[in-house]
Amino acid sequence: MRYELMRPHQIRQAIAAGTPVVLPLGVLEYHGEHLGVGMDTLAVTRVLERLEAERDLVILPPFPYGAASYAVAPPEGTGSVQVDARVLAPFAEEMFLGLLRIGFRNIHVVIHHQTENFGQGMPTDLAFRLAGRQAVFRMLERTRGEGWWGAEGMADYYAAHAEGENPFNWIQVHPLMDAAIMEQFHFDHAGIGETALMLALAHEAVEMDRLAGEVPWYVQGAERATAEEGERGVALILERLRGLLG
Repeated sequence: MRYELMRPHQIRQAIAAGTPVVLPLGVLEYHGEHLGVGMDTLAVTRVLERLEAERDLVILPPFPYGAASYAVAPPEGTGSVQVDARVLAPFAEEMFLGLLRIGFRNIHVVIHHQTENFGQGMPTDLAFRLAGRQAVFRMLERTRGEGWWGAEGMADYYAAHAEGENPFNWIQVHPLMDAAIMEQFHFDHAGIGETALMLALAHEAVEMDRLAGEVPWYVQGAERATAEEGERGVALILERLRGLLG
């Protein structure tokens, strides 16, 4: 279900069922001359479209205005849009708080940008991860009052955690590809891996003939990409997401 198309009775049903609510998060960034600048966002949205065909899922409108950075290329004539993470964090916090107030408690963000360092974090995912934590704290204080954790009724807090009752799981941020997938599939920037994913998921964002001639080091090898190889990566991603959103 696309959130923007849902009617209130469907929203109430999704809340009651604990249906996963997913925000596709990405950036607009230069990916060589052969790929669309929305590659990172498209990889997430198109995978979620396939998952939506299998199971109940609420997909929020995608947010592509992350902190792209100018590490790959300056923006002039290349299309990269950089939004500072310090601007993203307060926006994301208010958005998350709004979703919590609606009643959602199974919110997930999926991102595909600079996630090879996801354990330590990079600007976009860190902004949304901090925002999620801040929003949960605000919601808990709003609904349970200050001192909620120290109240006697919370004596079973850690036991409840062990049973899965953890309010800090209300909002979770995941990379599209984790370390296990990266060991089995190409993780790169506009190389064979990302080009293959786009051939499988959004072929209209690929112009393979733009790979002719000299290309940057990070694009080399992209000419070997195929839709079939992309489908292999998509299958790995879907298998993981089924577990995360189950």
